[in-house]
Amino acid sequence: MSGSGPPVLTEGDADGLDAHLVLDRGAFTLDVTLAVRPGEVLALLGPNGAGKTTALRTLAGLTPLTAGHLRLDGETLEDPALRRRIAPEDRPVGVVFQDYLLFPHLTALENVAFGPRCHGVPRAAARALAAGLLDRMGLADHAGAKPRRLSGGQAQRVALARALATGPRLLLLDEPLAALDARARLDVRTELRRHLAAFEAVAVLVTHDPLDAMVLADRLMVIEDGRLVQEGTPAEVARRPRTDYIARLAGLNLYQGEAAGRTVRLAPGLELTCTETLDGPAFVAFPPGAVTLHRDRPDAAARDAWPAGVTGMESHGDRTRVILTGTGPADGLPLAADLTTVAVAELALVPGGAVWVSVEGARTHAYPA
Repeated sequence: MSGSGPPVLTEGDADGLDAHLVLDRGAFTLDVTLAVRPGEVLALLGPNGAGKTTALRTLAGLTPLTAGHLRLDGETLEDPALRRRIAPEDRPVGVVFQDYLLFPHLTALENVAFGPRCHGVPRAAARALAAGLLDRMGLADHAGAKPRRLSGGQAQRVALARALATGPRLLLLDEPLAALDARARLDVRTELRRHLAAFEAVAVLVTHDPLDAMVLADRLMVIEDGRLVQEGTPAEVARRPRTDYIARLAGLNLYQGEAAGRTVRLAPGLELTCTETLDGPAFVAFPPGAVTLHRDRPDAAARDAWPAGVTGMESHGDRTRVILTGTGPADGLPLAADLTTVAVAELALVPGGAVWVSVEGARTHAYPA
């Protein structure tokens, strides 16, 4: 795994989240370790079925652990080995669900006041607390509105206010922007980042959207098949992906080979020139814009050019994303190239067509595997 790694919580410095989440469902096993300090926003990112929502449910107490532990601010909320498990409603945890799950028969003010009332706060005090939170969210004028009269962005902010109303030490957000349209998403993402920056406890965000993760989180943990595959700051993860899934999110081509100096050998007769000097097992990554396609082999002696077949083309604004699969020494090697519309026409590219590929060495980066 790359990146600076999670903060280490030691005895005597127990504030924050310390969790080893193990859930065995037979066909699927979740096994991840989290350590998050107060004031930090951690994003769990991964493809569908990776286990990120399962991790969130275990953190919320909605799904019991089969092993491991869950500690928050030094208190053990769950430890199967000790037969200790605090009920979800008794945990200092707030949850913003993907569909918000606001009570349809209650006003925005009553939705936010519901949690404090369940914890014994007198009605007037709970309503005053709720009014203050709605004001912070810019929703003072909508306190009397029921959910059906709120826009998606307004409902999201009411759900966030409701999660914050009980003073949680752990805030969980499950795909909090997924229900919004593209226009609302941009504005609400900015607002949510501002609110999370002011949150003094631990926040864990679950998402499959890389932009949400990059903008909202201080640190990313990427989960695939129930296991942690990479972690680090958003910039670290985007710059040095370690799996095909992460590379696709970052918009990069990613291969693995053997480095020797400034070249990485991918297969017999196939090498890429890189900007870094490195020796040993290495990843090599480059953007689709670093790829050039040719009708004929660019240099008969070149070891950094290979034949490929066009398998698809997609429009990306004023560019065309060409999807290819290598042949010859690069047999089966997937590749994405970004070309202008003019270049696509000049090369007469069509699905099933054959081309030669070369990669710009100045935009190709290698790092240890």
